[in-house]
Amino acid sequence: MNPMHVASIDLNLLRVFDVLLEERSVTRAGARLGLTQSAVSHALNRLRYHLDDELFQRTANRMQPTRRALEIGPSLHAALTQLQGALTPADFDPAVSERRFDVVAGGYACAVLVPAVVAALQASAPNVLLQIGDSPPDLVEQLDSGRIDFVIGGFDQAPERFARETLIQEELAWVVRGGHPLAEGRATLEDLVATPHVVVAGRREAPGRTAISQRSSWEDMGALESELARRGLRRKVGVVVPDTFSAMSVVVRSEMAALIPRRLALLSAQSGRLALIEPPYESPPVDVSLLYRRDRMGEPALAWMRRLLNDAAAKI
Repeated sequence: MNPMHVASIDLNLLRVFDVLLEERSVTRAGARLGLTQSAVSHALNRLRYHLDDELFQRTANRMQPTRRALEIGPSLHAALTQLQGALTPADFDPAVSERRFDVVAGGYACAVLVPAVVAALQASAPNVLLQIGDSPPDLVEQLDSGRIDFVIGGFDQAPERFARETLIQEELAWVVRGGHPLAEGRATLEDLVATPHVVVAGRREAPGRTAISQRSSWEDMGALESELARRGLRRKVGVVVPDTFSAMSVVVRSEMAALIPRRLALLSAQSGRLALIEPPYESPPVDVSLLYRRDRMGEPALAWMRRLLNDAAAKI
């Protein structure tokens, strides 16, 4: 687009484009913007004319962005966010704010940390919206553009522009169903490897122009395998599942064992469904961290939310 076109573009059109790129639905975009579907479609047609590109193509169940839309999307979102920040008062008042915070977190954080975060929000920021989602394939781009504010999880690496700080140090425990023979006494390593294991799927790397490597498994950084190799033992993996909650569901209904976060194990052990077994070897703790763009902590709202997340974690 040449410079003479820029002055003629209504900023509201860019806002429609930004929300439509996120929602991929005219209906949902209209609901967020307070516009009718017809108004959203009209705005999109005007922007198509200005940019000389289709921008979105309607498929069976979504609006599929074109290559051009994906190219300009992150930069336009960042510009709109910066403009909004310039027009927003410098102070952030959580008591009256209706701001939305977008956080990527898995099942563990939702079960262990989020209840404490929600309690804190209800007490100090009742109108704030906390939106939690799964890790998207374009995680780096969404963090860079400000579509995602924070990520909670385990990380092996991240580019220098992202800060990582430990929220929780989690110990691991083996679990079996309530009444399992392994739960009757102190299980040895030989007992443990004689029992088939449920394993949570391994590592996952978010693609992008620079990698953020996330750990999706609660395996103990190779501690078990190292001890097995030292003693000349081998374990049997009975099933591999995509997440910890699936692992617990399998364990409850089988004779298998799984290695999971202790806090989650304790929640289920209270009902008698699962029994905890101390690892019969040296098992290191696992860090659950908060990841965010360093340069965004100058935003009062994000700095406040970061403190709230840390305070909630400290109380667990």
